[in-house]
Amino acid sequence: MIEIVSPGPFATVQDLGRPGLAEIGVGESGAADRRSLRLANRLVGNREGAAGVELTFGGLVARFRRATVIAFAGASCPVRVAGRAAGMFAPVHVRAGDEVRVGAPADGLRTYLAVRGGVDVPPVLGSRATDVLSGLGPPPLAPGRVLPIGGQAEGRITVDLAPQPRRPEEPVLSVVPGPRDDWFAPEALTALCSAPYEVSVDSNRVGIRLRGPVLRRRAVRELDPEAMVPGALQVPPAGQPVLFLADHPLTGGYPVIGVVAEADLHLAAQARPGGRIRFRLTRPG
Repeated sequence: MIEIVSPGPFATVQDLGRPGLAEIGVGESGAADRRSLRLANRLVGNREGAAGVELTFGGLVARFRRATVIAFAGASCPVRVAGRAAGMFAPVHVRAGDEVRVGAPADGLRTYLAVRGGVDVPPVLGSRATDVLSGLGPPPLAPGRVLPIGGQAEGRITVDLAPQPRRPEEPVLSVVPGPRDDWFAPEALTALCSAPYEVSVDSNRVGIRLRGPVLRRRAVRELDPEAMVPGALQVPPAGQPVLFLADHPLTGGYPVIGVVAEADLHLAAQARPGGRIRFRLTRPG
């Protein structure tokens, strides 16, 4: 069992979500930075989709009631186990009674804690992920919460360190135009890629509100609600795009000028308020 002494600014249980349920009104949700959750799970011998803990701005304090192996991936934070410094991107042995403390990341936003065997909270519709928009899954972590540790690790621990490249200060995200780029002025796609956008403080797991070049619409009529996907760049009337993340709504009534490539969504998930991101236009195929 893992006892949450303090969850930090915001922490949730996440796995790889609930794919394939959009037709019944259920979003996929899951880890915002799936690449980092997968890596943390591999480091402790779990299957990649095992449930772990997603931390926003670090800050976790947790007490382990039995010995196990943990790993952290994502935004790099100082970590201490029973008062001793521990590393990121590496398996770490904890003993029964050990307290794990996570500081704030120097850059990036989200850090993932994997524990060997996975976090074994009850699944909802096949997933243990917390969806902050719909309320499905376990509630965000709070002091005193106890998380069971599962027993379903699938392999031996074979890697002692997984060095990661430095995260770019101003990541560039690939964008495929459409499906409603024809609703915008001809120069809108050029404007999207002409200068960086700043990440607003009004951002969360649902989406990132951006401030930068205005994307002027050509069509002023109303748009019927349409399906949304992770990475969609929806543009409200003010012309400032919103980049949808893991807990995005299933439909939206504003036009989508483009969709960020799935391979770049982990970079978007690590964009912190006040940081900047850029877009690069790509074509499908």
